[in-house]
Amino acid sequence: MAEAFKFELVSPARLVLSEEASQVVVPGLEGDFTMLSGHSPFMTTVRPGVVEVTSANGKVAKIFVRGGFADASPSGLTILAEQAIPVEELKADVIAKEIKDAEEDVADAKTDEAKRVAQEKLDQLRAVLGAAQATAH
Repeated sequence: MAEAFKFELVSPARLVLSEEASQVVVPGLEGDFTMLSGHSPFMTTVRPGVVEVTSANGKVAKIFVRGGFADASPSGLTILAEQAIPVEELKADVIAKEIKDAEEDVADAKTDEAKRVAQEKLDQLRAVLGAAQATAH
C-alpha cells in the first residue's frame, strides 16, 4: 500500500476533510492529476469536478469541487475550494439551476474569451449533472 500523506480540503464554509490519504485524484486546470506521498511541489488551479480521496485505510470519498487551488508538496496536499460538496449530497435540481445560470453566462458573454470560459464551465456542470444522476441510480 502507498505511503500516507496529510490531505486537507477546505471551503469558505468549513474544513471539509482532513485525513491521512494514500492517494488523491484532483481535477486540475491542465487535467486530472494523482497525488501520492512525496509528490514534487507545485500549485495549480482546480477546475470544477470530483476529487477522489483514498484514505490510508482504503476508504474512498468523492467530493465535488468548484474552483479553487491545490497546493502539493512532498509532505501533503491542501485544496482550497470555492465550493465543496460530497458527491452523495449532490442534488440534480441544484446542478440544473447552476447549468441554467451558466447557459445565461454563455449567452451574455461579450468577448470570445468570456464565452469560452463560460462554455467550459457549462460543459463541466453538465458532466457533474451526469455523474450525480448516475450516482442516484
